[in-house]
Amino acid sequence: MAENEYKKIFAKNLKHYMTSQGKNQMDLMHDLGLSSSTVSNWCTGAKLPRMDKIQLLADYFHIMKSDLLEEKSASNTDDYYLNPETSKIAQEIYDNKELSLLFDAARDADPEDLQTVHSMLMALKRKEQGNS
Repeated sequence: MAENEYKKIFAKNLKHYMTSQGKNQMDLMHDLGLSSSTVSNWCTGAKLPRMDKIQLLADYFHIMKSDLLEEKSASNTDDYYLNPETSKIAQEIYDNKELSLLFDAARDADPEDLQTVHSMLMALKRKEQGNS
């Protein structure tokens, strides 16, 4: 694979983990002591970090280095859901910028809001089990 492909894959994965963990480029700069140009170059795919920086990022996000370096295939996400229809709908939600927030960690959500969502999901699950 060409180096440009690796840069694109890394940039895509880095942005994914930044978004999923509610981090931005400024957070990486301050938290990891990186320069703005360094972080920007990684996020745009202009440059690849050295392995020590990849390890630093992996530790920061609590992931493996391979999570940043390897392309994620669509089949990996398809296997997450047992029902193909659920997988399709989940992907549609994730791809919709307004709805993709449902996949965020909800770091600043009120406990009451999370409990409401949990209760609704449990009620749906009980309904599903009653219909099976």
